[in-house]
Amino acid sequence: MISTFIEYIEEAISLSSIVVSSNIQKYFGSSNNKEAYIKGKLTFIDLSSIDFSIYVLEKGKKLICDKYRYQYMDPANRPVFRYDNAHHHKEILSFPMHKHLGDKVVASDMPEMGELLGEISALITKAIK
Repeated sequence: MISTFIEYIEEAISLSSIVVSSNIQKYFGSSNNKEAYIKGKLTFIDLSSIDFSIYVLEKGKKLICDKYRYQYMDPANRPVFRYDNAHHHKEILSFPMHKHLGDKVVASDMPEMGELLGEISALITKAIK
């Protein structure tokens, strides 16, 4: 299950037309590969970037993303948005999952890598026009 999850992330990145470079590191916690930590940095065609980290556990037939963070930065290295599940912002309906947009915090599920790359692609396209 974990290997399929990681393969999906890698495939979404490799198929993306906006990614110009990627550095992904994978760490497996136990001998039976029931946990993994994936982190990386992607750089996009406009030189914006995203740093991400995901800690995932396989429990029975379920895959649990215990901790995650996706921090997207503009070409000048200023924060644009961040998705995470840090245990703050208890007022958000999707607690602990949420998205930071500047000074705002909004409810959000954990995005899949393909969705995330689509969101970034739309932002890049909008900025170019």
